[in-house]
Amino acid sequence: MMSVTLNALKREDHTKSATKQLRESGQVPAVVYGKDNGAKSISVDSMELLKTVRDEGKNAVISLQIQGESSLNVMLHDYQTDKIKDHVLHADFYVVNMSQELETTVPVRVVGEPENGVVQQPLYEVTVRATPNNFPNEITVDISNKSIGDIVTVAEIGESTTYEVTDDPETIVASVLAPTTNADMEGQEETDAEPEFTGEAQTDRNED
Repeated sequence: MMSVTLNALKREDHTKSATKQLRESGQVPAVVYGKDNGAKSISVDSMELLKTVRDEGKNAVISLQIQGESSLNVMLHDYQTDKIKDHVLHADFYVVNMSQELETTVPVRVVGEPENGVVQQPLYEVTVRATPNNFPNEITVDISNKSIGDIVTVAEIGESTTYEVTDDPETIVASVLAPTTNADMEGQEETDAEPEFTGEAQTDRNED
């Protein structure tokens, strides 16, 4: 997996008025953390950041090109959004060593339809350990061959040559339950006709 480039500017004025003006110009105030570099205040283009997250996933390796400096391999640690306006308010990046393993959360998506029953998914993300380039954008769980009473645990989705799922292997990811009401049956029929899965895992952060 190749890293995607994101341009950044140095940010020295941290006043509220400067931050407001920055956002109004389409920039996002951000901080990049590095083990040997400390914390550095920057700004990135809001639309470019949103496009990167949507196209590459929240665990993508980003080549952060700060004006006048050498590029840094970073990952997006956290970001805060205005859910009404769909604007990014603040972002945190951290510098990664491409050969060193680290842990982050990865979304879990259930696909397929069971032979019968109603699907319940109590776990929507798992913790994964890998080198930065080997994080999956998501982990899919196929329940098309499952029926009432069947379950899928972390142990069944944690096998990979490039990453390791570190959650408790006995944790239930998805299960197939018997319908208990007419509403459940109607919901199952609608899902069987046209399955659709949506949603994006995202971590909110209180702005400093």
